[in-house]
Formats: sequence, structure tokens, C-alpha cells
Amino acid sequence: MNTSSRGNILILALSQALMLSAIVLSMALAAIIGSMLATDKGLATLPVAGMVIGTAVASLPAAMLMRRVGRRPGFMIGALLGIGGSLLCALALHQSDFAAFVIGNFLLGSYQGFANYYRFAAVEAVGPGHAGKAISLVVAGGVVAAFLGPQLGLWGRDWIGGQLFVGSYLAQGVLSLVALVLLSRLRLPKITAARVGLARPLREILGQPALLVAVFGAAIGYAVMIMAMTATPLAILGCGLPGSSVTPVIQWHVVGMFAPSFFTGTLITRYGAPRIMQAGFILQLGHVVLALSGVEFLNFLSALILLGVGWNFAFIGGTTLLTQACLPAERLKVQAVNEFTVFGFTALATLSAGWLYDRFGWATLNLAVVPFLLAALIAAIGIERKLRRAAAA
Repeated sequence: MNTSSRGNILILALSQALMLSAIVLSMALAAIIGSMLATDKGLATLPVAGMVIGTAVASLPAAMLMRRVGRRPGFMIGALLGIGGSLLCALALHQSDFAAFVIGNFLLGSYQGFANYYRFAAVEAVGPGHAGKAISLVVAGGVVAAFLGPQLGLWGRDWIGGQLFVGSYLAQGVLSLVALVLLSRLRLPKITAARVGLARPLREILGQPALLVAVFGAAIGYAVMIMAMTATPLAILGCGLPGSSVTPVIQWHVVGMFAPSFFTGTLITRYGAPRIMQAGFILQLGHVVLALSGVEFLNFLSALILLGVGWNFAFIGGTTLLTQACLPAERLKVQAVNEFTVFGFTALATLSAGWLYDRFGWATLNLAVVPFLLAALIAAIGIERKLRRAAAA
């Protein structure tokens, strides 16, 4: 990597850290606040679902906008959406308005929809030869979010007298403002410069087994993670544990999500993306075993750490496999389809999390994800064998 590439990667990693700190803050608080504001407790996770739906809905327009105006303006628009979402959430809490709180989270999710392209921008900055490491370094910015996001939520809880958590969302808006300033310094090559050669029809591109496994694997890994993570604060409180238990569980879960990124790229280079995806799904199945083994603090903590590491391997492995399955001219189109699919699945998982937990309980919610994880694991094993045979031939 040259100096310019390193500078771009640093900006993208810091921006990722700020964005994810804002998102993790909401993930830690939104379900709890939702249960306070919603008349039907089955809708407690609707604000989190609104955030994930916002991510899915924004993914296609974000790709089209960045294709037209470039990465930097698109990323800055995303940060502005984050600022607006935080301010609306703060206002909704001030007025005890559940609907406005859901909309505010939708805007925060839209911010993430734009920011999810940071990892693809990192590949454009360094070239496909360093794709795995570049993606890992940017995703690793989330380690900061593990501590900054939940702590801001905790510190800001009583900043505004008599207005619970309003200060937390105002602080969240400052994170997006800092990201906006950082992103204004980004200097990436124009996307048009990457469009070399002819792009195949979308149907032909999506017909590739490797690409299908990449998208499906990333979608399942993300959906399973977000479903369990969303319901965990409700389960912790529902089992009679103190509310103070939520913050460390979410913090260490997020550490599990992002800390492995410092070496995931190296593992992918050595063992290949499909094998790392397989490890991710096995770890997420391990989370189910731990979650079903008890309802003490250590059960929640260890299960969520394992869930986070599994997500890291499945998601980064899937993203890397995706970049290997398309031509430079097809990159933006494929990225948009991938983001929409991944966060469409994730939105469905989040919408069902509150309902499943409220109607059937913590154990059923965890058992519900097992068939999907097994299907993703089998698909990853199959594509590894197929690619190995193709390489040998």
C-alpha cells in the first residue's frame, strides 16, 4: 500500500468506528426504549427493525448515487442522515413519541446503508490483491464501537435532567458530525476508473455459485447475529438480571464482532474465504448451544462473544468471496444487490426477534436459527470443494 492508500484506509476505518459506535449505541438502547414507549411489548424491537430496514432500503439508492457523484459525496450524505436520525430520536424521547423514535432509527439505519460501502471503497483504494486485508482493517474500526457506543449510552442517560437517554442520542449525533468532517478529507480514485471491460448481464452474474454462496452466507451470518443481539437485552432483563448487565454483554459481543478483523484477512489469504465462512457458521451454532445452556450472566456473555466472532468470519469471508466472483465493471451492481439482500434478510430477522421472544421465549428464538446456519454451512463446504476442483483442473 502506498501513502495515499494508507491515508484513505485510516479515514475509512475511523469513519467506520464512529458510524458503528452510533449504531451500537442504538442497538444497546433501542429495544429497551421501545419496550418503554410501545403499548404492545411485542413491538419492542420495532425501532431496531426500523434501523435495519433503513439500511436495506438505503443500500440501492446509495450505490446509484455514488455511481453518479462518487464515494465521498455519498458517504457525506450518509453521515448527514445519521445526524438527522440522532436528533429525531432525541426529540422522540423528549415527547415520548414511539413512531418518531422508529423513524429516527430508520434514518440511522440509512446512514449505515451508505457507510456499509466503506469496505468496498477500501478495496478500490488498494486494489484486489489486498482486498481481504483492506476489508478487515476497515471493519476492525468497530472495535472502538464496542466501548464507545454503549458507554455513551450509559453516560448520556441522565445528561438532560428528567429526560432519560436524550443526552445519549445527542452525543450520538456528535459522532456522525465528526465522521462527516473526516469523510470530507477522503481522496479515492473515481469509480468510473474501475469500470474496465464489459459487464455481464445481472442474471448471468448472479448465476455463479460462488457469488450466490457469498451473498447467502453473509446474509445468514448477519441475520442470525442481529436477531440474537436484538433480543438479548430483553432476555437479560426478562431473566431477572440487573439492567447493568446489558452494557458489558453488548460491549464484549461487539469486541467479538470486530477484534478478529485484525487477523481475519490473513486467515482468508491462507485458508480461503469459504473455509473461514464455515468457521463462522460453526461458531454461531456454538452460540446457540451456550445460549440454551443457562440464563446466568456468563451464559449471555460467552454466547454473545461467540456469536460476534462467528459473524466476523461469515461476513468478512462472504464479502471477500463476493469481490472474487465479479469483474471490475460489475462491482457496483453486485455490491448493491449484496447489500440489499443481506440487510433485507437482516430486517426480517429483526422484525421477527421481538415477536418470537415475546410469544415463544429465548430458547425458541435461538433454536429457530439452527436450520439456516446448517444450510449456510453446507453451502460454504460445497463451494469450497467446487473451487478446489476448478483450481486443480
